[in-house]
Amino acid sequence: MFDMTTKSTSDNDLGITGSREDEFETKSGTEAQHERHENQILKSDNDKLRAENNRYKEALSNATCPNCGGPAAIGEMSFDEQHLRIENVRLREEIDRISAIAAKYVGKPVGSSFAPLGIHAPSRSLELEVGNFGNQTTGFVGDMYGTGDILRSVSIPSDTDKPMIVELAVAAMEELVRMAQAGDPLWVSTGNSMDLLNEEEYFRTFPRGIGPKPLGLRTEASRESAVVIMNHINLVEILMDVNQWSCVFSGIVSRALTLEVLSTGVAGNYNGALQVMTAEFQVPSPLVPTRENYFVRYCKQHSDGSWAVVDVSLDSLRPNLISRTRRRPSGCLIQELPNGYSKVTWIEHMEVDDRSVHTMYKPLVHSGLAFGAKRWVSTLERQCERLASSMASNIPASDLSVITSPEGRKSMLKLAERMVMSFCSGVGASTAHAWTTMSSTGSDDVRVMTRKSMDDPGRPPGIVLSAATSFWIPVAPKRVFDFLRDENSRSEWDILSNGGMVQEMAHIANGREPGNCVSLLRVNSGNSSQSNMLILQESCTDASGSYVIYAPVDIVAMNVVLSGGDPDYVALLPSGFAILPDGSVGGGGDGNDQEVVSSSTTASGSCGSLLTVAFQILVDSVPTAKLSLGSVATVNSLIKCTVERIKAALACDVGGGAP
Repeated sequence: MFDMTTKSTSDNDLGITGSREDEFETKSGTEAQHERHENQILKSDNDKLRAENNRYKEALSNATCPNCGGPAAIGEMSFDEQHLRIENVRLREEIDRISAIAAKYVGKPVGSSFAPLGIHAPSRSLELEVGNFGNQTTGFVGDMYGTGDILRSVSIPSDTDKPMIVELAVAAMEELVRMAQAGDPLWVSTGNSMDLLNEEEYFRTFPRGIGPKPLGLRTEASRESAVVIMNHINLVEILMDVNQWSCVFSGIVSRALTLEVLSTGVAGNYNGALQVMTAEFQVPSPLVPTRENYFVRYCKQHSDGSWAVVDVSLDSLRPNLISRTRRRPSGCLIQELPNGYSKVTWIEHMEVDDRSVHTMYKPLVHSGLAFGAKRWVSTLERQCERLASSMASNIPASDLSVITSPEGRKSMLKLAERMVMSFCSGVGASTAHAWTTMSSTGSDDVRVMTRKSMDDPGRPPGIVLSAATSFWIPVAPKRVFDFLRDENSRSEWDILSNGGMVQEMAHIANGREPGNCVSLLRVNSGNSSQSNMLILQESCTDASGSYVIYAPVDIVAMNVVLSGGDPDYVALLPSGFAILPDGSVGGGGDGNDQEVVSSSTTASGSCGSLLTVAFQILVDSVPTAKLSLGSVATVNSLIKCTVERIKAALACDVGGGAP
């Protein structure tokens, strides 16, 4: 009785009665029923997946190989195929992104005709056609071979061309970055720090690209790296602004034009910028034909923070026109470094017909120093130092001739920059700068051009003759440079100074090299009319070559410039010298070059110099006057006499007379 009461009290305290037990049992049964229902659903799903797997297996068992037509092996996807599929997805996403950006600027959607890598594509694929050199294509005017002007031979791309341009740019960017980061065996190191391309390995690594090399073209490909004193943002801006690019590389780029901007980029910078361009590249000599290109330039910031700018030819858009130069993916990779510095890795990859290059210049061209990566990087290094010098504000006044005024320095450097650009426009084989080449000058080895100068405050009005000649001299380039830039030896070759003493009045250092400077010289001549003549001179040297460029300037105008005044109104007619190595040392040419190389090597085995002398002279102050043959003969005589004086002065360096 006691036990039963106690137990009953315990059960009541716990709240367990007969009716609640029944409710608990009912609830447990509902949950079990729900679980059974879920199990049935899962089983049904499993059956469906099993059936789908069986269908896939059956389809795979009946699959055939697309190459041989036989049964395909069933197994896991190869690593290469996985990599290709991943790359295809990533490239497709980038193409879609760039197409969307470009559509904002061209007014119409730019659809993607992208063909996945490793899969045979329709006619508009990344494997571009290079044949079919027939009649002229609609929309292009002029002959691209010989005297044709590329700036008039191509038009802006049509809407149907733009999808392929986007695809080509994206693929070129991919190739450039891989080539910039690759090592052996793709690149072979040389003694002069420049890497040369292993062509066989290249076509194994990039089997598609822009197609096979056209017959008759020779491959030039090189890579060079350097650390420059400029931040990555300013470098990108220089490369993407055609005016700045042409100015910084005025010795290489004789003319350039942006035909159309497909995208200006995103987020206020050049990331994703895409533009169609034409450009002409030169060597400072009338004996080396210029190289004309029609290409797309694409800029991209990568996930690691680095920037890349790539060019690639658009020959496929004009397949019926013959070009002597084709530009495979070329450009540079820019990596940010501390303190405003950047590391630049530059790649130049071209296919060219250089049969018309003068024999004297072939070793230089084949070595890669004429148009290759080393010349671009060396020029960029020197120009970055020059810009840093122009922005310097704390210049120590250790020498009375040093210009310490920031305003005066900037004005004088700006004037010298214009002088250098004007000189480069008349020294090479380009005819893009309003010069008219005269058919007969009475001298086969002097190229003479003429122009009429009118309404240009930077040039004196009248008829201007530009004469240029190139020759080989068995003296090292550094010795030639030091001789020509030194004011103490100027009277030995400068006919116009009449043998007078030359004194440096002011100078601005332009970099680490002692020879890189802008100077203002005074000629103390016995001729009273020339006693107050001033000469503005810029001398510069780098690993690819040297320049000594000068121009007579008015003393009143120079006082304005030195006070920080506008230098654009100072009239200039520059003359000077371009000094290049002859290519006989640190070559890179093929076996066909050996005979030429041997003929341009001094008896001591050291390399000689390729020297170009160029004058711009006002022969008549009336622009409408007729050019006299006597003026041409006078300029010819002047330039030949200067050449003979230089050879005679440097003859002691080789222990005998000049050749």
